[in-house]
Amino acid sequence: MPRLLIAASGTGGHLFPALAVAESLPSHWKVSWLGVPDRLETQLIPSEYQLFLVRAGGLQAHGFKRLLQLLQLLFSTPRVRSLLIDLDIDAVFTTGGYIAAPAILAAIWCGLPVVLHESNACPGKVTRLLGRFCKIVAIGFPSTATSLSGCNSVLTGTPVRPSFLIPQGLPSWVPCGPGPLIVVVGGSQGAVGLNRMVRPIVPSLLKAGCRVVHLTGENDSQLTQISHPNLVERIFSDEIASLLQHAALVISRAGAGAISELAVCGTPAILVPYPQSTDQHQDANALRAAELGAAVIVHQHAPAHRALRDAIWRILGNYLVGNDENFDVLLEMKKGMERLAILGSEEKLVDILNKII
Repeated sequence: MPRLLIAASGTGGHLFPALAVAESLPSHWKVSWLGVPDRLETQLIPSEYQLFLVRAGGLQAHGFKRLLQLLQLLFSTPRVRSLLIDLDIDAVFTTGGYIAAPAILAAIWCGLPVVLHESNACPGKVTRLLGRFCKIVAIGFPSTATSLSGCNSVLTGTPVRPSFLIPQGLPSWVPCGPGPLIVVVGGSQGAVGLNRMVRPIVPSLLKAGCRVVHLTGENDSQLTQISHPNLVERIFSDEIASLLQHAALVISRAGAGAISELAVCGTPAILVPYPQSTDQHQDANALRAAELGAAVIVHQHAPAHRALRDAIWRILGNYLVGNDENFDVLLEMKKGMERLAILGSEEKLVDILNKII
């Protein structure tokens, strides 16, 4: 029985690809999960995967806080090593992030092979520092390989949850009608800055006949004071696959996981990169989509600025006034998303894990 430790923590961008791989493994595999206390994995990881928690943090801080993070890393690595030995683990699979460093270091200490998945166009710090010590670095974008000298990189794409690959019906709570459906989503933790950009635009979208679903996230549950049959605001929805499949246009952050989900659904998007993302990796992800004509990039700005409003009207404006020419814009963006999609990513990663064990 192969025994695999999956180290994935924090955000949906790290957790959902790892879950897609776990769910694609043969049933006789024994999977354990390594995470961090008080993060999203404590809510999302199914009970069939035994969850172990260790303290881990990033190394982006400075001064005394950075010293604490380094000490945390030093203390967590021996704990993970003990875990690998106690569970008789055969290999480690990680999707990067805080938890990846102690997982990779402990695996190296034990002489175990590691498969590291790097979903972003711009590799993260852990990938840049430790990727060369991993058996395989699986990458989500072809361009990522140019930044990974010394690594054994393989293009797999980024796995998405199975629901994104199966046609879904429109949820009953979504407004129905002839107008285009616009979905606003800021990722697993929401996006306060994005929400503030969108809210002043909503009245004009409703007036033009659009249907709007706005997922605000838990960090910003403030709702507009608008009551309209074509507007739904929710903190969260577990029916993202259905929303993306039926949306005419999505306004989203530019995490690699979100872009992969948009790509497999063929959904045109306006991408608003998170301005504080490490190494501006969301800007790099958005650029890869924009290069294929799949998305338009709008940088985060003050609510009074017109950049997002103008981008929406350039994409949908003619369509909203009955001019069929604008169907061509959406069709070309959809084709761009389909070119961006890499299908079968989870099967490719399962095949890699099979071969190294």
